[in-house]
Amino acid sequence: MNFRFRNKEDFSTILVKYFSFRNETASLEPLILVLRAVRKTDFSVFLQFLKENREITDHFSFYINTIFKGKPFNLSLTEANILSEIGFYPELKKRMLDKLLPAVENEETVWFMVDNVSVRPQKDLEFFRNLPEEQLDELFRLLKIDRFILRKSVEKELLFSTNILAWRVLGNALNVEVVNMAPSYRNLDNPFVALQNEIDILTKEYRETNRFHFTSKDPHYKQIKIYLEQCFDFVEVAFKNAGKYGISSKINNSLLQIRQQLRRINDILSVVIIDDERDVLNNSKKLFFNILEYKSHKNNLRELFADSTTLLSHLITNHTAETGLHYITANKKEYMKMFLRASGGGVIVGALCVLKMLYGSIPGSDFSHAFLYAFNYAMGFVMIYLMKYTLATKQPAMTAATMAKVLSEEKNTRKNYVEFAHLVSKVFQSQFIAFMGNVLLAFPVALAIIYGLDVVFQQDLASDKSAKLLNDLDPVQSKAIFHACIAGFFLFISGIISGNVSNNSVFYRIPTRVAKNPSLNYWLGAKAAKSISDYFAKNWAGIVSNFWFGVFLGVTGPVGLFLGLDLDIRHITFASGNFALGLYGADFSVSTYTFWISLITVFLIGFFNFAVSFGLSMTLAFRSRSVNFGEVKEIYKEIVRYFMKNPLRFFLPIRSQLDASAKEMVENTVATESEDH
Repeated sequence: MNFRFRNKEDFSTILVKYFSFRNETASLEPLILVLRAVRKTDFSVFLQFLKENREITDHFSFYINTIFKGKPFNLSLTEANILSEIGFYPELKKRMLDKLLPAVENEETVWFMVDNVSVRPQKDLEFFRNLPEEQLDELFRLLKIDRFILRKSVEKELLFSTNILAWRVLGNALNVEVVNMAPSYRNLDNPFVALQNEIDILTKEYRETNRFHFTSKDPHYKQIKIYLEQCFDFVEVAFKNAGKYGISSKINNSLLQIRQQLRRINDILSVVIIDDERDVLNNSKKLFFNILEYKSHKNNLRELFADSTTLLSHLITNHTAETGLHYITANKKEYMKMFLRASGGGVIVGALCVLKMLYGSIPGSDFSHAFLYAFNYAMGFVMIYLMKYTLATKQPAMTAATMAKVLSEEKNTRKNYVEFAHLVSKVFQSQFIAFMGNVLLAFPVALAIIYGLDVVFQQDLASDKSAKLLNDLDPVQSKAIFHACIAGFFLFISGIISGNVSNNSVFYRIPTRVAKNPSLNYWLGAKAAKSISDYFAKNWAGIVSNFWFGVFLGVTGPVGLFLGLDLDIRHITFASGNFALGLYGADFSVSTYTFWISLITVFLIGFFNFAVSFGLSMTLAFRSRSVNFGEVKEIYKEIVRYFMKNPLRFFLPIRSQLDASAKEMVENTVATESEDH
């Protein structure tokens, strides 16, 4: 409709043009033009024109009532802004398609009218909501739609919509997988069945009285409200039990859909409650705004991501937080233990650096090199994990979840902010000593191995790679910082994988299935099956996440080369080992600039590894737990103040009176069976 963009007439000209006579057209063009013109002027002027030109106003009112007469609006109540697919990806696909190529709708529905009259429903909704209440009241009276809610056709549509929603809610809620999420309701009267029965009573009464509005004191209304609350409680219990039973995308979307439909039923009931004459006008306006609001959120991808991922991100970070507890040192003994664990990780990485360099010297395709690099990294990281060693940059993704969990579960007072700042110092010192353990061992181990190979084979295997290895540690000559950020992103992704695998393991009861497996019990015995089950429950998520972290690091460079993009990864521990290999290959004859810039870059790489992975993990953790970012700002200020007063506590395990409270904060964040999402 090109007229939307070309028409420059003001509202008075349009109203005179179309409504100086009794216009019986069914075209939406006049309404579109009036709405567009009104948004550009002072609404009080528009109202004044309607009051001064009663004949035109009556004709305009007749037109408005005509085009809406007999057009059902149940779709706007039962479909708009409600998940229609059981599953995230089918829903995403549908919304993207509808956004790019809007579906062909029945032209005899309010759904179609809103879509065509309001090009930008959100803007129109905002415009009307910003109008003074008295002006809106006046508009509804002038257009004779102030008693819209009492029209029999409207009441019929509202009742029909309520029934549709109740039937759908009942069907979804009785799904066995949904019922299993709230086992406490199995032996009680199902609130969804009771809700449906009560709505059936209302339907029967409507057939007898032909009236679908009642007062807030009506016993049926009160009973429905009670059942609605019970249904909402069911959904919340199901979400809370997700930490205990795990959850799938399908069940998550089913619960979200049930909650949306329950809220919609509640919205419908709120507009049919009439205690006095004033409620008639208010409810008519409320219905108008509700329909516009529901439609304004249609095909909203951002909201879909927000709704569908909040709970899953909570579960992921919940499982990750449990792992994060093991990465926070509380005293000198744990501090030194972390150093030893990180040193073990540094030893393995030092060997991996030499192996990667040797793999790079083997003739072959980019694919073969990608396979070799991925195998090298993946097996090394899995080995580090299984041997209980530590890779420093794996920590941020874990500890971030723990810290966010503390924030969401502690009472946020000034005292707790100080205690949390002290906990942050514990986390930071853990990161620091892990960095040192990795770097201090990776360098000499890589140096020792390449020296040993030189002695055995009488050849400096690092000489050909020396220039490139050192150049890669120059942030000016290479994209070392950017590549460090890529590695940080993959660290974050590996944390997500770990949490997701843990959630799926709980949801599908994999450890229990292993322990009860008939074949394992027959061939190995119940004790061996139980041991395998325990080992799986404890280690599988870590094995999978470390394996994929290694794959990501290994294939990035070759994939970037294949695509013609400068993609690669830089990791602090590998950078330390490569620094050693570069120096040895150059026979330690490098310029002062090269030496110091390489050394500094090693730690810069570590900083960006940490900053990216920790930042992304904290963002996900904050979002999943609905942490108030205003409070987070205050906490950050307290952390800075604490650092200025006690800088050494961020690097060394200095005893403090706050140690006990910090330990208690961490221990209290162990995942519970029922948490509020």
